[in-house]
Amino acid sequence: MRIRGLIGTGIVAVFAAAPGAHATEVNVIGLFPGKALVVIDRGAPRTLSAGQRTAEGVLLVSADSRSATLEIDGKRQVLELGQHVESAALTGSLPSVTLAADGNGHFTAEGRVNGSRVRFLVDTGATLVTLPAADATRLGIDYRRGQQAVSQTANGRVLVYRVKLDSVSVGDMTLLGVDAVVHDSPGLDIALLGMSFINRTEMRREGANLTLTKRY
Repeated sequence: MRIRGLIGTGIVAVFAAAPGAHATEVNVIGLFPGKALVVIDRGAPRTLSAGQRTAEGVLLVSADSRSATLEIDGKRQVLELGQHVESAALTGSLPSVTLAADGNGHFTAEGRVNGSRVRFLVDTGATLVTLPAADATRLGIDYRRGQQAVSQTANGRVLVYRVKLDSVSVGDMTLLGVDAVVHDSPGLDIALLGMSFINRTEMRREGANLTLTKRY
């Protein structure tokens, strides 16, 4: 597995409301502790504080300098710098997520494993979704009960434990029963979104954007 990636530098998130509701497009253009600067339906930028809901039904649940959690028509999304999300459950299309590359061409995404937040680096060189031991412990995964294996990395051979994750979510897309490994050695400081997740999506690269669309 190869480790590569840096944090993105901008964020655009787009949503469409469910039939019968006001069609809402939301762009998050600034992130601050407890606040987010947003543009709704291409209007003037406005600053939302955590807990504040707009007339269009957009609620800022929480925010920090890395990401914001927004709720639209009861559906929550965690958005980070450089991430573009279209809410497929609201538009009726297949779930998908579009990520914007940083200056070095790397893609990161704020996601969830078994319902808890995890930061991912997209890595097509990783056969399986890979978690640092610290993330697995925080998530309550008893990974040492999993099958042991040795993995070859850029830093040499490391001990890993194979596990199956109940769910992995990125943007509006959730996959169940995802094979993964836990990296039980120093050196991995971010989870890798590997091919055990990516192979269950259609991956499309257009310029600086990478779109993953759920296949099954």
